[in-house]
Amino acid sequence: MQSGDVSTSTERGRWWGHKLSAWRGRRQVSPGWTIAVGLIVALVALPVAAIAVLALSSGFETWPHLVRTILPNALSTTLTVMAGAAVTTLIVGAGTAWIITMYRFPGRGILDRLLVIPLAVPTYIVAYCYVDLLGYAGPVQGALRAYFHWRTPRDYWFPDVRSTSGAIFLLSSVLYPYVYLAARASFVQQSICVLEVARTLGRTPWGAFIGVALPLARPALAAGVALVLMECLNDLGAVQHLGVETLSAALYATWLQRSSLGGAAQIALAAVALVLILFAIERHARGRRQFHHTTGRYRSIPFSALSGWWAVGAIVVCLIPFIAGFVLPCLVLAYNAIHFTDDAGWAALSKAAWNSVLLAVLAAIVTVVLAVILAYARRIVGGAFIRLAVRLASVGYALPGTVLALGLLIPLAAFDNRLDALSRALFGLPLGLLLTGTLSALVLAFAIRFLAVSLGAIEAGMERVSPNLDAAARTLGATPLSTMVRVHLPLLLPALGSAGLLVFVDAMKELPAALLLRPFNFETLATHVYSLASLELFESAGAGSLAIVLVGLLPVLALHQAIASGRSGQGSPRRAAPNASPNTATSP
Repeated sequence: MQSGDVSTSTERGRWWGHKLSAWRGRRQVSPGWTIAVGLIVALVALPVAAIAVLALSSGFETWPHLVRTILPNALSTTLTVMAGAAVTTLIVGAGTAWIITMYRFPGRGILDRLLVIPLAVPTYIVAYCYVDLLGYAGPVQGALRAYFHWRTPRDYWFPDVRSTSGAIFLLSSVLYPYVYLAARASFVQQSICVLEVARTLGRTPWGAFIGVALPLARPALAAGVALVLMECLNDLGAVQHLGVETLSAALYATWLQRSSLGGAAQIALAAVALVLILFAIERHARGRRQFHHTTGRYRSIPFSALSGWWAVGAIVVCLIPFIAGFVLPCLVLAYNAIHFTDDAGWAALSKAAWNSVLLAVLAAIVTVVLAVILAYARRIVGGAFIRLAVRLASVGYALPGTVLALGLLIPLAAFDNRLDALSRALFGLPLGLLLTGTLSALVLAFAIRFLAVSLGAIEAGMERVSPNLDAAARTLGATPLSTMVRVHLPLLLPALGSAGLLVFVDAMKELPAALLLRPFNFETLATHVYSLASLELFESAGAGSLAIVLVGLLPVLALHQAIASGRSGQGSPRRAAPNASPNTATSP
């Protein structure tokens, strides 16, 4: 036998030995972990499966009516809003991220933080504020009529905020931070050498940005824009208040106003198909492109110092999105909150705030527990099934809240009816609705929707725990469950806290699922604000809206800090690099 054949046989033997050892290791783990992962995935897939079954079993007699009257307008409006928001957020987010990353000017550090703050403002709240501010009875048009002595709307033209273009502007004003954060993280990590080579080859700063930085940031930009598109598809409160009929608004109207559950399920199925198309487009946009540094040496970003009118222009460009997405809405909210003196209204607000906190805490606990199970099962069991299951468990975040609510209501109502019928037949005891229209249904909906948010934070924390700790615990006789409780959970406390905080804040802001699944006479801050705004009681809605915005500020700023300090090879932020020029700084 030749030496080459011997080495090949040895390598094959080692490969099979490794596979056999891995198989034996998995055999030592209880199958309960795999079963638990399968149940969680089935729970996440339940709404989509229920919608598909109802839509296909409702008959196709409603399809001609939907296709003729509702779907064309709703689908075209949805695509228009999504396309407009994608382009706007891409320009604003990537442009401001490049200015902040590559240029030095007065106030740059403060603007870097201010640019992410509009993400704390829910889309429906910014819509209420701008309608109150720019509507016909609002202060802006009122001041114009008083100054120019206009009497009727025929005397002047003013842009209509309650329009498709208005929806694009308002959604973009609070969603652009998704693209900004993604672009900022990508620009901070890019190789300075590549940009300097582009400059030595004759590229202008603008040419280096268009020809080099943007292509390198393409995967990150695609991810940021995908989040914007998902939020546009999920939005209900803003588009309803603006009178823009998207798929979410059409689903809500078909279900509750036209009392057509089958038609609502068919619209929901169209929304799910659109989500899948978005996933495919995002995966294609990112492709398999991977960029990495060819050297282990990192240098500080060589800022270009701006002065004079260039510095003023950079400040103005970065201030405009912040003012549009946060300052103006918060001024409206603060004014309304200050002038709100109704004692009964404050009592209702306090009750809604307590309900929101209770619901958000329960949702955070349940979601974190499910995410820990998924992340730990992936660590100790492994295998293709677990990896695929963990990925599928994260798709709930992509489901619009209206779709999720409809998909959960169907199986929960069927379960309650079956259980009630069984109890009546066996014991003569009516049980009523145990899950439908209860707090449990809301917690379940929030857990499915925000599982991906919690899972990402916990997986990131678990990756920092050395596998040697697992091996040491197992050699000392610990079971996988006791290892998780006694070793991993204490080390994961920061990740668990951050995951719970993210879910808590998202649950406080969530409107569509809470609006459609909440128990009778149960109001959260989001539904409380929605109810008041739908009655044009903006002054009464100001305090609740301001509370939601303030709750969302902390995780937004924490996320920004994690990204802004994430440049590889970065040492002490105040230590200058060797041979650094006066215009060079180490902080990204």
